[in-house]
Amino acid sequence: MEILLKVLGAGGAAYAALLAGVFLLQGSLLYFPDMGRQMLRTPGDVGLDYETVWLTTEDDVRIEAWYIPAPAARGVALLAHGNAGNISHRVDYALLFHRLGYSLLLLEYRGYGRSEGKPSEAGTYADARAAWRHLVTERGFPPERIVLVGESLGGAVVARLAADERPGALVLASSFVSVPELAADLYPWLPARWLTRYRYDTLAALERVSCPVLIAHSPQDEIVPFHHGERLFAAVKGPKAFLELAGGHNDAFLFSREAWRVELGRFLEQHLPQGSVNPVPR
Repeated sequence: MEILLKVLGAGGAAYAALLAGVFLLQGSLLYFPDMGRQMLRTPGDVGLDYETVWLTTEDDVRIEAWYIPAPAARGVALLAHGNAGNISHRVDYALLFHRLGYSLLLLEYRGYGRSEGKPSEAGTYADARAAWRHLVTERGFPPERIVLVGESLGGAVVARLAADERPGALVLASSFVSVPELAADLYPWLPARWLTRYRYDTLAALERVSCPVLIAHSPQDEIVPFHHGERLFAAVKGPKAFLELAGGHNDAFLFSREAWRVELGRFLEQHLPQGSVNPVPR
């Protein structure tokens, strides 16, 4: 009995240490800015003109973005990427939106790529607001001509922005309901919902969104389970569409590239104003 109690005590202590470590170090489990510090390529490498833009956030952090114009653009997309890599890993989005007739602003979070600062939940929201202000105020795009696009973690970022502003449309790719819900799926042996200090509550934001929403998700997603996409879709109150992708979390858009392009183009044509826009800086 004494040995058993010692074993149980040691196990309990180890489990408590694990919980403390997860609570204190969860930022390193959520953000991976070092996975892709190197800039791999630019839109110029795929034949697209682009401009490097340096934005200053409301809390005085300097962040990078790439602006890729499209001729006679129908509007502009603002992309918030996932929790790993940087904007140089998302150049294919520039090609996608260019072919659809939209300009694109690729946003780099604080602490990622060449941007200053350290990533945080409040910080990523501030980064997105700085990008929105740039498009509306400095470039003069009407809000109804702006498409907010978020992949994975970025979905929570732009959903919050869409809830606070009035974009023309919102596109969520492989996004999750919230960090506590995702953590509970990924770590079922931990009281994950109670341990998480980050919220990124995409579901709550969607309940305040009034613009049309496109949800894209794969049943084979091994990181963000498919039911997250289904729950997000169910929460949308206004016009909406769902695109079922194929493949894993990081390669679904490769497997579904043509279907993704066609469905996204159809969605934007249906819900955004037609004709080119001539933005006038304010």
